[in-house]
Amino acid sequence: MAMPCMAPPMHLHSQLPRGSYLPFPLEQNSISLQCPNQIQRSQEKRRTKRGEIDMASNLSPAFAYTVVYVRDVAKSVAFYASAFGYNVRRLDQSHKWAELESGPTTIAFTPLHQRETDVLTGEVQMPDSKGERNPVEICFDYADVDAAYKRAVDNGALPVSSPEPKNWGQKVGYVRDIDGIVVRLGSSVNETTKTAS
Repeated sequence: MAMPCMAPPMHLHSQLPRGSYLPFPLEQNSISLQCPNQIQRSQEKRRTKRGEIDMASNLSPAFAYTVVYVRDVAKSVAFYASAFGYNVRRLDQSHKWAELESGPTTIAFTPLHQRETDVLTGEVQMPDSKGERNPVEICFDYADVDAAYKRAVDNGALPVSSPEPKNWGQKVGYVRDIDGIVVRLGSSVNETTKTAS
């Protein structure tokens, strides 16, 4: 059974040998002591607070991958390299995974049909006609959008809309990749124009 925590009596100071001291202050009518179980609770509270802070930082996301589901991984990664100017970082031997050198966020390619998509998360649906599109758009920024658009079309991208200035301060053109996914080619947004509109 745990002993109750009790403050020492106030007359304790008078019973100490001359020159002795207590390792804690005793003030008249104001004794502030923590019992071992109070100390433990206070330490747990501090740990919990630190844990909440640690957990919050552990839950801060880093955008790691955009995965594009395609009919032919090797063909698509080669197309993106030639049409949009990327270097291929990786193409595995099974041709079920490929990656482009695309900065902190990796653009990866994987087959349309596989266990992870069909069984676990559902079958990938491709547009049935040119009038339909995927619910995702891939966007690349270029210093020279006109030249980037021309290169993309020259390397097999289907033209959708030639580059033109937009009222939000960006020049934008659209193409479709070899799987029908819409790719936006744009300049960096002009912040001054963006805030003015």
